[in-house]
Amino acid sequence: MTPAAPATSRPLIAPQALMRIRHLELRARVVVEGFWSGIHRSPYHGFSVEFTEYRQYTPGDDLRYLDWRVLARSDRFFLKRFEDETNLRGHLVADQSRSMTFGSLGFTKAEYAATLAATLAYFLHLQGDAVGLLTFDDQVRDYLPARHRVSHLRRLMHALERSAAGTSTDLAAPLQRVAELVRKRGLVLLISDFLAPLDRLEAALLQLSASGHEMVVFQVLDPAEVTLDFRNAALFEDMESGRTLLVDPVTARAEYTRRLEAQTRAVRDLCQRLGHTCLRLTTDQPLELALFDFLRARMQRGRRVNRAGHHATRSPA
Repeated sequence: MTPAAPATSRPLIAPQALMRIRHLELRARVVVEGFWSGIHRSPYHGFSVEFTEYRQYTPGDDLRYLDWRVLARSDRFFLKRFEDETNLRGHLVADQSRSMTFGSLGFTKAEYAATLAATLAYFLHLQGDAVGLLTFDDQVRDYLPARHRVSHLRRLMHALERSAAGTSTDLAAPLQRVAELVRKRGLVLLISDFLAPLDRLEAALLQLSASGHEMVVFQVLDPAEVTLDFRNAALFEDMESGRTLLVDPVTARAEYTRRLEAQTRAVRDLCQRLGHTCLRLTTDQPLELALFDFLRARMQRGRRVNRAGHHATRSPA
């Protein structure tokens, strides 16, 4: 059985400490470098090599393509495949609606989600992959096509630092826009709290699946909104509509948590039906764990695809 998280010899970075770093790109670098350091010192040594698009060295291979950084990191000989043959295009789709501005830990879901997106972008960039970005609320805001340039990565970080502002959330429109704009198959990374109607989401995900895109969905929630851990009756404001409602958390908690679980289960079940990965995160979780879960999910999916391909091409006895 695969453990849920890597055992490391260094403490993971608490999100509260990470968010004190004002520069988003620096935050992402700290997470990725911490992740590499933890993997290198843990039983998962070599995990990164298995994820990336490498093949093992065999006698007679051209040593010009030997990846010396991987050798230094893992003591294993791997060749990087040609870029046009293997490097993927990653497309971050980030929710910047006002519901993401809630936060009970000294920072908001939007800040945590932006740091997650920046971390994924920085990691994929280091792998040699092209990364793009689409931000949305009730409509599509910024769009940056996938590129692999340092200047492009900086523009992407800039776009992620913009404040969430939309008055509502439309989950379907940005995914439909990605399907229209992105012709080559790639990896779509959707980050949202999914506290919005899901009725049009399935059609949008189906459209991406039909185009051959792999998809990983991150649902980001604040711990307080998962448990409704408030003691006294108070006025609660809908972050998007501005409507206020007097709520007694003690009496409302059971029905609230039932509805929230139904919503998150609907997102998870939809992703499972379509063969997409769905990862639920709360903003008190260290982002190294989110990165680890993302990579592990991709590795497991790759093994399933390889096994399916092997069975499909095996000739009858």
